[in-house]
Amino acid sequence: MSKSEPVLIVGGGLGGLTTALALARRGRTARVLEGAPEFGAIGYGIQFGPNVFHVFDRLDLMEPVLAVADSPLAVLMLDALDGKELVRIPTGASFRARFKYPYIIVHRIDLHNVLLDACRSSDAIELVAEAMVTGFEDRGDAVAVTTADGRGFSGAALVAADGVRSLFRAKLIGDGEPRPTGYVALRSIVPMAALKADVPRDCVALWGGPGMHIVHYPLRHGALFNVVAVFRTPTYAERGDPAGYRSEIERTYRNADPAMRALIGLMDLQWRRPVGDRDPVRHWHNGRIVLLGDAAHAPLQSLAQGAGMAIEDGLCLGEAIHAAGGDYSVAFARFEAARLLRTARVQLESRALWQFYHCDGIERDVRNATVAAWDEAHMFDCMAWLYDGAWFPAEIGR
Repeated sequence: MSKSEPVLIVGGGLGGLTTALALARRGRTARVLEGAPEFGAIGYGIQFGPNVFHVFDRLDLMEPVLAVADSPLAVLMLDALDGKELVRIPTGASFRARFKYPYIIVHRIDLHNVLLDACRSSDAIELVAEAMVTGFEDRGDAVAVTTADGRGFSGAALVAADGVRSLFRAKLIGDGEPRPTGYVALRSIVPMAALKADVPRDCVALWGGPGMHIVHYPLRHGALFNVVAVFRTPTYAERGDPAGYRSEIERTYRNADPAMRALIGLMDLQWRRPVGDRDPVRHWHNGRIVLLGDAAHAPLQSLAQGAGMAIEDGLCLGEAIHAAGGDYSVAFARFEAARLLRTARVQLESRALWQFYHCDGIERDVRNATVAAWDEAHMFDCMAWLYDGAWFPAEIGR
């Protein structure tokens, strides 16, 4: 296959689009296949640490990303039962001085559109909507896929950026459904003018409590307020109706701080999903097919790094393909080696934080007493492995 043969990317989310841009930056063509009728994103908020800006900077996306994003004053953790502030990580000047880049909050649709606009402006990237991939074949010197409507596409290699329930993971790894946690998540966005609860409006705040937590922050320069409510329930895998969901969530949060209960009253109960992740695995590729993002290493949301890891993957994979001169076997092995320990650490530390957020009894008392001794320098040091640019492999060029 010549250099002009496109790399097929299955999945038009943040990781897939970043991969396409990284390939185009190095003169390689990409065809992005998206199963939905049009390219788009789920309409809720998302957080990003400085680590993603090592990618955005190289792809010349800093300016458009920052134009649609906000930088909160701080990231807070509060006790869900008594409302006490446990942790405050300032994300202003001292944070920027330490990590070189900002911490941002952004509407997922707005970020997705930044990446889409960049892809549409590149002659090296073809975006194909309503192309739900249902079958594939690695032919040794090429990869071919078929879609639900009977179309076929071929390319030099294939990047599976098709999410936590990846078709390609099911075939390549075969480890079944995501690992359930027994928790569900509900997401809502409301106009800031509708917010009556006495909660911080200029920070990212996480209220952690026994079997429950809430995360909230502003969006679109203070016009909107994003709320995510998470809680443990024996009905996590069941479908119900909004009235039943309302009764369940009010019962779960009955002992929470009044501010949390006020936030619960704002929730749109139509969007309710079980929370799960994947166990780390050592191998994400086979032949000319490689997994990327959640298809390879889906974490829990504790570190707010699922999308960040997919974006990092995209640049790293594009650079690995370039460095290997289009030898996909070599490129995929280098990509896997470069990303394995970092993404596995995100998965495992996210699990540990999940327990940390949901402490009860004496465990909660120990947690609260422990974090009281943390100062800014300590917290910055704890985050350095995640936010610094050391993840970017030395053998992958700029």
